Amino acid sequence: MSNGYTLPAQTRIGHIHLKVADLQRALAFYRDLLGFEVTTYYGDQAVFLSAGGYHHHIGLNTWQSKNEPPAPPHSVGLYHTAILYPTRKDLAAIFMRLRAAEYPLTGASDHGVSEALYLNDPDGNGVELYWDRPKDLWEYESDGSIIMYTRPLDLRSLIGELDVED
Repeated sequence: MSNGYTLPAQTRIGHIHLKVADLQRALAFYRDLLGFEVTTYYGDQAVFLSAGGYHHHIGLNTWQSKNEPPAPPHSVGLYHTAILYPTRKDLAAIFMRLRAAEYPLTGASDHGVSEALYLNDPDGNGVELYWDRPKDLWEYESDGSIIMYTRPLDLRSLIGELDVED
């Protein structure tokens, strides 16, 4: 029950903090593959990363998880974290980077309001890489609710944003 309270429209989710088994392996994914920049280390047990100089968008730590296996898929926990890219061209660029690294995707979807690539980090945490279509291109039901769906993402069209051969 909301009791009439809603969050201010400018509210954003600031960062995620993930438990990982191996800090260097997680850095190879988030820093070296996805391109986040390290902002600070906390000894050899934690690191904060960001895009664009923010204090941190992602925290990684081994405080309770060093050398532990991934969480079981059919258990309570994080489904995925979503990383929003500013443009479709930026999403195409990370897609080509993943493809060049032969990093496996778990999915690629058009949701009407956004287009997304899905993959798992080395610890089995789900990661969504996406861009939002401009709000004026979203579709709405007659009652004002947003029309969203899950359809296959046209990867050829996405690659076309970069004007390269697939």
